[in-house]
Amino acid sequence: MADEERRNDIDALLAEHRTFPPPDEFKRDALVADTDLYDEASSDDEGFWARQASELLDWTTEWTTILEWDLPNAKWFVGGELNVSANCLDRHVDAGLGDKIAIHWEGEPGDTRTITYAELHADVQRFANVLKGLGVAKGDRVNIYLPMIPEAAVAMLACARIGAPHSVVFGGFSSQSLADRIDDAQAKLLVTADGGYRRGDVFALKPAADEAVAKSSTIEHIVVVRRGENDVEMVEGRDHWYHELMAEADAECPPEPMDSEDLLFLLYTSGTTGKPKGIMHSTGGYLTHVTYTHKYVFDFHPDTDVFWCTADVGWVTGHSYIVYGPMANGATQVMYEGVPNHPGNDRFWDIVEKYKVTILYTAPTAIRTFMKWGPEEPAKHDLSSLRLLGTVGEPINPEAWMWYHTHIGGERCPIVDTWWQTETGGIMISPLPGATTTKPGSATFPVPGVSAEVIDDAGRTVERGGGYLTLTRPWPGMTRGIWGDPERFYDTYWSRFEGRYFAGDGARVDDDGYFWVLGRIDDVMNVSGHRISTSEVESALVSHPAVAEAAVVGANDPTSGQAIIAYVTTRGSATVGVEELRAHCADQIGAIAKPKTIYFTPDLPKTRSGKIMRRLLRDVAEGRNLGDTTTLADATVVDELQRRATETPPEE
Repeated sequence: MADEERRNDIDALLAEHRTFPPPDEFKRDALVADTDLYDEASSDDEGFWARQASELLDWTTEWTTILEWDLPNAKWFVGGELNVSANCLDRHVDAGLGDKIAIHWEGEPGDTRTITYAELHADVQRFANVLKGLGVAKGDRVNIYLPMIPEAAVAMLACARIGAPHSVVFGGFSSQSLADRIDDAQAKLLVTADGGYRRGDVFALKPAADEAVAKSSTIEHIVVVRRGENDVEMVEGRDHWYHELMAEADAECPPEPMDSEDLLFLLYTSGTTGKPKGIMHSTGGYLTHVTYTHKYVFDFHPDTDVFWCTADVGWVTGHSYIVYGPMANGATQVMYEGVPNHPGNDRFWDIVEKYKVTILYTAPTAIRTFMKWGPEEPAKHDLSSLRLLGTVGEPINPEAWMWYHTHIGGERCPIVDTWWQTETGGIMISPLPGATTTKPGSATFPVPGVSAEVIDDAGRTVERGGGYLTLTRPWPGMTRGIWGDPERFYDTYWSRFEGRYFAGDGARVDDDGYFWVLGRIDDVMNVSGHRISTSEVESALVSHPAVAEAAVVGANDPTSGQAIIAYVTTRGSATVGVEELRAHCADQIGAIAKPKTIYFTPDLPKTRSGKIMRRLLRDVAEGRNLGDTTTLADATVVDELQRRATETPPEE
């Protein structure tokens, strides 16, 4: 390939040669230990998905057509009817599993609740009747703004039961963010709480909800869950206590038959224009996708597994792998309200030991934080119940993968590194743990039924090397559009490459055909004509034994176009010099990837969900005024970074 054409690709710099086949003991009992699912899906993907829908879910009316595809619009299982709530609850209770534990809930202060499927079933029916009593009908939108408490799952499933699409807003978002989402969805009712617990204190939610409702015009009623016991104002006629309404509600509410393509929920994700995008997910296709992937990606055994996804229900991970996928599969799972370091840095491992968690699904950001705290924290606890680990939310660097494998998995647990998005609905690229040989840092291959390709700027397939991660065939869990803006839906996801879905992520394919997700193309730097992913430089930095976490951005540079700027957090009391780290990067991936500047910092600017805000790091690197920092977990972090940026940086 000519040099000019080569520059259209993303340089693939890192090489990872460690491999981990499925352990024999795991493989012996695995649901999938061969290529049969892959072979079936590759020969007839529509028939494959139809079999999953038929075998995994209960339908009240059979579909007439598997797929209608008119790019960018897909309809799956056309003519079929089912109810999501009934699939998550009723069928388990009807099968005699009412006494099975659905949720082990642990509050941050240490209070606990154990909820069976029969109890959850009754509460969902009561709250469905509460919603109907407050005027919510099929098709009306309901906003949910709650902490990580069981009532969040109850509210979501109750909405699904009566056919009222829900829009869950993360409890850490501001009143303005909530107001924007209420207005866009034209929501009729809001479910919130007085407050919840985080880092040992109560954070108030009701005051923010009141501000949001004052800024919007469609909310008729607010239902308030009592959790924080903080004082709140209740507006007579508009505001209602959850516990009072539930005490009077009938415990029987028949599930509403829903068309497969009826809207199940809206979930808003940030847009480059500043206006959040209301991602639409339908009923039958979405539930098929998340039930299938939860079963096979996590090798889920309903009789023995205790599943813990550490996400918040305010994100798609919480929708798909706390509420809908696990409950459709009849899972027993853990739900935790608070942060991983209250009252100590070992809280997660205490929970794993206490509830004998077998499957743990968490974020690479959390894993790197655990690395910073040291292996002595998990070593305080018996983690022998764990048999499978998972990661979600962003690419995991190889050394964090190895730390997870060694110190949490005891070198015996397969790791499923999953790539997917709010828009995809469910997992798209991941190992199947009984069948796939894994490589640290690679999401490996598309799951059976999913078709993905890496391409270059011209839309040509990249067999080996880096480029744009695209999806080439429709899948059941795919978003059905952006609420109220079909043109934006096409322009955002389908216009860049003809006939392909592309949402902005880059990836590389190695010599064995493994996929390595590189993160967003926005985070690709152009250094002296080389297009380098920030994630690869971050991985090189974190592979140094003194480094726990690193974030890399590109800053404008008159010589090289962009210069690599790195922000590094060390492990515990470890120390390392700038030149040693720069030499380490050169050794790992070449001189072109040496950071021009390295700042050491005790922490990185992260949102309350744990995402590193690279936009702020670019602002710091280029000396710009910072934009909105209200979503940061700790806004003082950027003040410290700005102070350090005024010092004379090391030059190459």
